[in-house]
Amino acid sequence: MYEEPNPTLEFLKTKLQGFKPQWGIILGSGLGDLVHHITTVYSFSYNELPDFPKSTVTGHAGTLRFGYIGNEPVMAMQGRFHYYEGYTMQEITFPVRLMKSLGITQLIVSNASGGMNPDFKVGDIMIIKDHINLFPDNPLIGPNNSQLGPRFVDMSEAYDAAFIKKACNIALQSSIAYKEGVYAGLSGPCFETPAEYRYLWRIGADAVGMSTVPEVIVAKHSGMRVFGISIITDLGIEGHTEKVSHEDVLKVAQAKEPELSTLIVKLITQPD
Repeated sequence: MYEEPNPTLEFLKTKLQGFKPQWGIILGSGLGDLVHHITTVYSFSYNELPDFPKSTVTGHAGTLRFGYIGNEPVMAMQGRFHYYEGYTMQEITFPVRLMKSLGITQLIVSNASGGMNPDFKVGDIMIIKDHINLFPDNPLIGPNNSQLGPRFVDMSEAYDAAFIKKACNIALQSSIAYKEGVYAGLSGPCFETPAEYRYLWRIGADAVGMSTVPEVIVAKHSGMRVFGISIITDLGIEGHTEKVSHEDVLKVAQAKEPELSTLIVKLITQPD
């Protein structure tokens, strides 16, 4: 995945003809419609990208788009990769390395997640202020390439404080209800048991999902600014745990996608 020259990177450099994205966007389950706000210049199926992972999960279209939101050049992943699909941490996070190699300095990650905070309800938008890494692996394990980033990465501000403040202001101005919270990342693919939901709430998590954390770790290793956002698609609140399916998750995420898109578009286009 990291050989020089890298086949995916060389392919894109040839096809993009000098297009230089500044923002990277990773769209989670049911949240791919943000691409309708992109004036697309180039679009590639993951299947046509050499040595690029393939998305296997329903709700992840598997398309890489390059274009503009307003005047800002972006690269958007319509579908991500997960540990539970059998990918290594390096494969999951390879697109973030690719973004950095293309010149991207700002990353937006979105996801669908289950909520444990009793103040949350299904359909809430949660701006991620921090995370808890409960994956059984870490994308930075192994020899460190100092050209990619430091051996030991500071994670005291994994999610950019200025982005969080700006997003909160945008939400208020746009009459978008939101929460702030801590996201816990687990391997999946099982949804959590009631006992696991209680455990996660007690250790300080407000929501839980099966993605995002590895990508954020590599983004920080690469020196990127990161903004993260979740749609609460189901609840695991003590005394109120309901059965959940992937179809349920997609339905809720798709219903809230317009508000999430509004927030992300304004975050990118409005001046700091």
